[in-house]
Amino acid sequence: METNATSVTTSSVGLRYGLLTGLVSIIISFALNVAHLEQSPAKWLSTIILIVGVFLAQRFYKEHNAGFMSYGEGLSVGMMLTLVSGIMGAVFSYIYISFMDNGMIARMLDKARTDMESKGGASDEQIDQAMQLTAKFMTPVTISLFVVLFSLLFGLAISLVVSAIIKNPKPEFE
Repeated sequence: METNATSVTTSSVGLRYGLLTGLVSIIISFALNVAHLEQSPAKWLSTIILIVGVFLAQRFYKEHNAGFMSYGEGLSVGMMLTLVSGIMGAVFSYIYISFMDNGMIARMLDKARTDMESKGGASDEQIDQAMQLTAKFMTPVTISLFVVLFSLLFGLAISLVVSAIIKNPKPEFE
């Protein structure tokens, strides 16, 4: 009699790798924020870390599940990882903006104004109106909510692609 018990679950792997990915992302984000590089191209390091985290988590799940992983299981691992990592990132963002670097929002608004002015095509009055609207959404709470939302959206896209590459479903008729 053959038992087909797996030693890992999608949620346990997603949680473990989500904590690791979140921790690495927070360390990178902290370093970028302290160096005031949060709006430089280096900000994409977090996305690369997420891709690597999803890949490693799905590979780990597959290796510890007798070499099998369905597309849905891969997606489940990736989304759990992304949810945990995104929540950690949102909490970090809230704490950092609220208590550690009160000038971060002002820097973000200044960069947005500079970008609008350099593109041209908008009058000073239009830029001022846009900046007033933007400033309303630039609070620690809304920024944290956007961190979770964008993490989940990027994580979904990444998980879909990586799952399609790594999957190895169990044969139906054995």
